[in-house]
Amino acid sequence: MYSLSEPLLGLALLALLVLASELGFRAGRRRGPTSSDAVRQQVGNIQTALLALFALLLAFTFSMALSRFDQRRQLVVREANAIGTAALRSRLLPAPQRVEATGLFRRYVEIRLEAARDANLPTPHRQVLDDEAGLIQERLWRTAIAAAEADPRSVPAGLFTQAMNELIDLKGERDAALANHVPESVLALIFAFAVLAMGVVGYENGYAGARTLGVTTLLCALTALVILVIVDLDRPRRGLIRVSQESMVNLQKNLETPER
Repeated sequence: MYSLSEPLLGLALLALLVLASELGFRAGRRRGPTSSDAVRQQVGNIQTALLALFALLLAFTFSMALSRFDQRRQLVVREANAIGTAALRSRLLPAPQRVEATGLFRRYVEIRLEAARDANLPTPHRQVLDDEAGLIQERLWRTAIAAAEADPRSVPAGLFTQAMNELIDLKGERDAALANHVPESVLALIFAFAVLAMGVVGYENGYAGARTLGVTTLLCALTALVILVIVDLDRPRRGLIRVSQESMVNLQKNLETPER
């Protein structure tokens, strides 16, 4: 579901909701005239309870998607800080290792930005970028090991090693957060619940013998929009709501600034 086109998903959902409402209205209109007031009251109570349950389900799912979005946003800042700290501490290393580390950090940030920014990157290319990031981490870690072996009591080498350890950990956390979505079974349940709810709304209108088509269509549109926002929040590499990469962009600019 996360790989589907968002406009097509929204149009399909809206069409299903409007169709469910129309079918429910026709079914209710056929049975409405022969029903007693008690039955109509019961149908109204069922509609109220169903809409309340649907609203609760939407609220919980929206909260899940928003919390995941916020986690991804914070991890971008934390990873940028970790890379920046490691890059600064690498300047305390001996000259050959310092020069090599500076170039590696610049390429590493470039890779992380490219993987996060471009929504149309095919999966194989993303894997290539991830593999290259892993190789750069390995080379930087070897640099830290070489500096520590050259002088086991070196404070800069120890600080750089600590920063590299945090950098590697945060990359793993951020990659895991990108793959952490609201389960698709929950989204499927929301879709089914939305169709059912709109069908019951139409059914109750049919029982009453009248409806306001514009208001009913607006309700369907708003319901579809809320569900699309939930899906959009939980698609970190696609959609309109994207996690800001400003921290990584600023870091890239800082790394490109020559040392004084």
